[in-house]
Amino acid sequence: MTEAELGPAAREESWRRLTEETFDLVVIGGGVVGAGTALDAATRGLRVALVEARDLASGTSSRSSKLFHGGLRYLEQLELGLVREALRERELMLTTLAPHLVKPVSFLYPLTHRVWERPYTAAGLFLYDTMGGARSVPGQKHLTRAGALRMVPALKRNALIGGIRYYDAQSDDARHTMTVARTAAHYGAVVRTSTQVVRFLREADRVSGVRVRDVEDGREADIQANAVINCTGVWTDELQRLSGSRGRFRVRASKGVHIVVPRDRIVSESGLILRTEKSVLFVIPWRNHWIVGTTDTDWNLDLAHPAATKHDIDYILTHVNEVLATPLTHEDIEGVYAGLRPLLAGESEETSKLSREHAVARVSPGLVAIAGGKYTTYRVMAADAVDAAVVDLPGRPQPSITEKVPLLGADGYHALVNQADHLAAQHGLHPYRVRHLLDRYGSLVHEVLGCAEGRPELLRPLESAPDYLAVEAVYAASHEGALHLEDVLARRTRISIEYPHRGVDCAPQVAMLMGQVLGWSDETIEHEVEVYTARVAAERDSQTEPSDEAADARRASAPEARARLTEPVG
Repeated sequence: MTEAELGPAAREESWRRLTEETFDLVVIGGGVVGAGTALDAATRGLRVALVEARDLASGTSSRSSKLFHGGLRYLEQLELGLVREALRERELMLTTLAPHLVKPVSFLYPLTHRVWERPYTAAGLFLYDTMGGARSVPGQKHLTRAGALRMVPALKRNALIGGIRYYDAQSDDARHTMTVARTAAHYGAVVRTSTQVVRFLREADRVSGVRVRDVEDGREADIQANAVINCTGVWTDELQRLSGSRGRFRVRASKGVHIVVPRDRIVSESGLILRTEKSVLFVIPWRNHWIVGTTDTDWNLDLAHPAATKHDIDYILTHVNEVLATPLTHEDIEGVYAGLRPLLAGESEETSKLSREHAVARVSPGLVAIAGGKYTTYRVMAADAVDAAVVDLPGRPQPSITEKVPLLGADGYHALVNQADHLAAQHGLHPYRVRHLLDRYGSLVHEVLGCAEGRPELLRPLESAPDYLAVEAVYAASHEGALHLEDVLARRTRISIEYPHRGVDCAPQVAMLMGQVLGWSDETIEHEVEVYTARVAAERDSQTEPSDEAADARRASAPEARARLTEPVG
């Protein structure tokens, strides 16, 4: 067993370590900021533990627009520092840290106003192309109306007078977050999911650790630490209350909804970025699909399961159909997902205008909180969080080095891409399939395929989700920390949003494969399928409701896969 394996044996060992060792830092929250903070601390030589109540990336970090981008609209709001920082991070991801997971993606910006709009937008995009030291994506390209329509035949002729193509980058956010967490484990961090913080420990006036509960079996233990970092995103305020400390900032949850439609419904060689009255709408290429979103509305209900309403979906369809020659309908939708952005609460009531900058505060001795920011800048946020905790640590920790630490699977990736045909022949797979695996696992592909040794049936596609091999479900449970069926169908794979059945049709097969690794009985397999099926039914129902309150009530009717979770959730 390697340190980076997050399988059943590692889970038991990590519980032992949590209860017996004293840590420099305990990080609460297994989203991208928490995982990044654990990696930052571990690579500085600190003893670090990461605990997550649900699953890695189970909140905001699996429900984003899946872009590593500078944020064109932040440029327009003159948040130049934020854009420059984000573009630098995009470049690092593409070239050094995660070339297997983060890929360039092109967007067409349709022009609709004569005279002023082209030079205005071109000036902005010139800044965008040059600010982040962008060497790994092409620069902007100007197109006439005819040229833009050749690139995106799906557009109405009268929807534009010309266009500009520019590039950003995209990634499967849930896989990326999980890989950051596994990389932290590789460098010695204890990473444990289904492990909920139920109390903060104190010595005199300082926080000295946390009490946690294993929400799979109910046992509890104290973790001793010099400092605790709260990286719980939209749950930041709840954790602050649990700690008994007054927060230095407040976090507001803004709901963003995306829909997923088949690739053939929009005939285009490029993604699209469209202006709306409040913000922008993206049409993002996603393998054999398009992701279209997002919305931006206040959310004050269940933080764990934000629900998309019929109103949200209609909003997206209405705006995208303004420019499409063949409109999208509700029948075209394969998947829907809703996520919550953790925005720093400002004076303005409009969530679109709340800050995407992040804030770090030492809330009390031994306790640091970080919130805000955007997915793209997670590494910078993580370094800032660890820097803020340094005052509570013995000695003088080293500075952050994560800009030089590739994620697991990055080393050797480019060579393997060149050897894809050979690798495919070796395992009896189509080269296309091997390239797909390389873009999900990088050089860990050997480890994945190794799980099928002596079991050739695992190299067959899943019966109702042929984009994925059976071995991927096995590997998710044996190496990637998946403990429940929804962990695999919603996050280790994206079956829950990529197929019209939303994972229900392949749930029994995937549960059987996971059960072989996790030692599930027939009853447990049946229970996992029932819980997942109920989740999908509740989500479908919520998406027919007109209001947030009604949608939330429908979504809340589904059972929780981790039945021992209590609120507030850390």
